[in-house]
Amino acid sequence: MTQVDFYVLADDAPGDRCQLACRIAEKARRAGLRVLIHAPEPALASQVDNMLWTLWEQSFVPHGLLGKVDPVINPILIGDGSADNDGHQVLINLAADVPVFFSRFDRLVECVDHDETVKSSSRQRFRFYREHGYPLGTHTLS
Repeated sequence: MTQVDFYVLADDAPGDRCQLACRIAEKARRAGLRVLIHAPEPALASQVDNMLWTLWEQSFVPHGLLGKVDPVINPILIGDGSADNDGHQVLINLAADVPVFFSRFDRLVECVDHDETVKSSSRQRFRFYREHGYPLGTHTLS
């Protein structure tokens, strides 16, 4: 069963959910895991792609947009993951809804920032996962 973890930025923490998704994706990649960042809107996918190019000055994070790069050499892919079947272990959800395909992943990460709309939709997804018996974790980050 998929482990679902909510990463919540503390009230005084800088950044937003996209930066948080990048940090978590890089950590998972360093652990040897393949990551799909589910960003169903092209503009959001492009924003996350640009962040991964510029977030760390001292290192390169191998990544790319889903369907536009070779998934074999890019352990982090970004885009609408509904058609992805490349065997990723971690799904990072940036959509407002529960991805219908999330259960094919070992782990699902939900990123929550200071935006009230994001918080509200996150609460709804949390209730969904809880009601369906998925193991849940919550982590507050500063």
